[in-house]
Amino acid sequence: MRQTKVHNLIILDESGSMSGIKSLVMKGFNKTISTIKEEQQNYPEQQHTISIISFNGFGKKMLHFCDPVTSVDFIDEKRYIPDASTPLYDAIGFAVNKLKLVLNQEESYHVLVTILTDGEENASTEYSALAIRQLIGQLSESNWNFTYIGTDHDVTKAAENIAIKHSISFDKNTNGIEIMFQKDRESRKSIYRKIFDKFSSSDKHHSDYEGS
Repeated sequence: MRQTKVHNLIILDESGSMSGIKSLVMKGFNKTISTIKEEQQNYPEQQHTISIISFNGFGKKMLHFCDPVTSVDFIDEKRYIPDASTPLYDAIGFAVNKLKLVLNQEESYHVLVTILTDGEENASTEYSALAIRQLIGQLSESNWNFTYIGTDHDVTKAAENIAIKHSISFDKNTNGIEIMFQKDRESRKSIYRKIFDKFSSSDKHHSDYEGS
């Protein structure tokens, strides 16, 4: 069976302001990981990987990078410790470029990038808004899908400022966070389904060609 790789890159804000919703974020985040694992079983022709990069003013943590879904663990209080500032652009630039470098050696793939933050950029030193906008704009023309999820700021404007068309805003409470993660999971399922339809159509084309 032909396979296509689906890379799930999650960039997770670990700044101090996330501490108030830490447990809710971990719970919803882990449900998302479970959803990706389930969808891998639903679509065996899709080979899913998960990359999780968390960030704050102290640096970036690579919890997973291009790991098969079977080897990805849930995050817990030992791995997710909100503190410090929000160098959002640096985290996006680091994570996206690192994955982009790996994909230079691949042919058939799709990428879902999810950015989750509760505040705007305030501490980057390596990447500017313009640099991130150009990077995302370029990749969005191929098989890269970007979603910006945020609260406590103008989420739509923040997403558009870096060329992200799909955004989800949420209320910073139990119900709001549960709804947000549910929207994200449904969006993922929809994209996985579209990848399946596209891949199946391509497979049929190859079969028809080989049989002609």
